[in-house]
Amino acid sequence: MAEKVRLKISSAVAAYVNPGVSGEEKLSGISRAATMSVVDQITLLSCLMRDADEVVRLAASAAFSALPFELLLEYAALPVPHPLLLDGIARVHYARPEIAAALLGCEALSSQARTFLERFNSVAGLTVDAGGTEQSCGTEEAAGSRCPDDDGSLSDASQVEGDDSELGVCEENEEYLSKYKMAQVMGIAEKIKMALTGDKEWRAILIKDANKLVSGGVIKNPRITEAEIITILRVGVQNDEIIRLICANKEWIKNYKIRKALVDNPKTPLPHALRYLATLGEKDVAGYAKSKNISSVLSTQAKRMLLNKKR
Repeated sequence: MAEKVRLKISSAVAAYVNPGVSGEEKLSGISRAATMSVVDQITLLSCLMRDADEVVRLAASAAFSALPFELLLEYAALPVPHPLLLDGIARVHYARPEIAAALLGCEALSSQARTFLERFNSVAGLTVDAGGTEQSCGTEEAAGSRCPDDDGSLSDASQVEGDDSELGVCEENEEYLSKYKMAQVMGIAEKIKMALTGDKEWRAILIKDANKLVSGGVIKNPRITEAEIITILRVGVQNDEIIRLICANKEWIKNYKIRKALVDNPKTPLPHALRYLATLGEKDVAGYAKSKNISSVLSTQAKRMLLNKKR
């Protein structure tokens, strides 16, 4: 069951998150958030991103995603930032190295968010030096305390009236983005960098990207193995650039299974396929001579090779 965490809010924020506040008023609060203090702005948007009204939730999420770079860094530099709000920033702005560094310098950041940021930036090849930008971020006992009731609803109005009151906010324990979901929101430059440096899981995802620079980057990744190349050729290739790069790698072409996979692949240029066919064993050539799954030119050539061997 979802739990709640205590989140101290000001009367300015309470006016838009109190029970009974209409969706129209909440949307008005989102539009006015930019005039609030750093803490109130981030707190308000974070609360409304969990609102039951989908329109309010989407509007708050859009506003949170557009928060200025400087404002996010200012919040991370506060003496006592709230873990819930830091986690929200991590979920939305994880791909911005300077913000990730500022968050990693905060002791209040949850272990889940910390692991996520370190993992993402490490795989992306981004330099995040939390030590060099470490802020004096402490933790606050009240900020991390659990609300006794955990039914997922907001606290009643009496709890959120006046300055420095507390709001019970449902903590949904949202999962951080998977690599597949990350790839869906990453820009081309980020994808290329990940393709060139990422692990096997990243390579399996990005080899399917429609952009030739991204999928081609996977083939250029120094960590890619010959077994992966064989799998890529067997399951299907998205574009001709991948085939060109594989054919250009002399070390890979020494591998019999790779040459055979290239002959099997319909995207392999015919001159290359014919050359590799000539290097295959008699059993495989005989199979191609009878095959209807390859180019008729290759099949005919395979038959000729068999006839020549019998003479």
